[in-house]
Amino acid sequence: MNHTQRRSKAKTIPMSKRLLKVIGKTNATFKLIGEGDKVLVGLSGGKDSLALIHALKHMQRHAPFSFEFEACTIQYGMPNEHYTFLSEHCKMYEIKHTIYDTNIFEVSQDTIRENSSFCSYFSRMRRGALYSFAEEHGFNKVALGHHFDDTVESFFMNMFYNGSMRALAPIYKTSRGFHLIRPLIETRERQLYDFAKENALQTIGDEACPAMLKEVKMPHARASTKAWLAELEAQNKDVFKMFKASFKHIHDDTLLDPTRWKRDDIDTSL
Repeated sequence: MNHTQRRSKAKTIPMSKRLLKVIGKTNATFKLIGEGDKVLVGLSGGKDSLALIHALKHMQRHAPFSFEFEACTIQYGMPNEHYTFLSEHCKMYEIKHTIYDTNIFEVSQDTIRENSSFCSYFSRMRRGALYSFAEEHGFNKVALGHHFDDTVESFFMNMFYNGSMRALAPIYKTSRGFHLIRPLIETRERQLYDFAKENALQTIGDEACPAMLKEVKMPHARASTKAWLAELEAQNKDVFKMFKASFKHIHDDTLLDPTRWKRDDIDTSL
């Protein structure tokens, strides 16, 4: 694809300069998308993935390198699943889109373990289907719409519930050989809400998750963590700026894992 093709007269959705600047800087910092990449975007129909496809469309038109991307929506095989409007939306903006049929919902009846998280189960199954589609069609990168609020929530959930310190990586190589990337990882969730609202976009929420059809109590950990973080931000408007700075300034030798220490005065090989 050449620059003439990228700068076609295709209809576009406006995005704020501030949002585009954050996404562009993230791409440059972590080298997420570059020349010749073929990127598959997981399009759930939520505000995040819709913002992602339009950010990549903008990048495709204006970046000094060429790359391809397509959108893919995983269909679980549930009753009354309707994703036609997503295909129509993508067609309007000249974004190739596939609805990938699976039997995830049927399989879940026999494979999900008792007392396990339904949301986590379906998330893993959905990502596995997305990876399969990527493999079948020769994509070298898979893009997901996680934002900075997601990674902060995941960090504290891992700390509070799993006893580990980990967040969501902007890029990593999967066991299947391609890279998973998160181009929105430094954007705030409210920026994506604003994008959807300002453009009156039809979006899909939690009601599309198969877990909603299960007669189980929905997991409270993420909702509780989100509410706690909102309270912190209400008390200190800069707290998320501090989180972002902290994620970039990690002092390994102050933690209780000697294998991560980098000290000349202590033998850490034991």
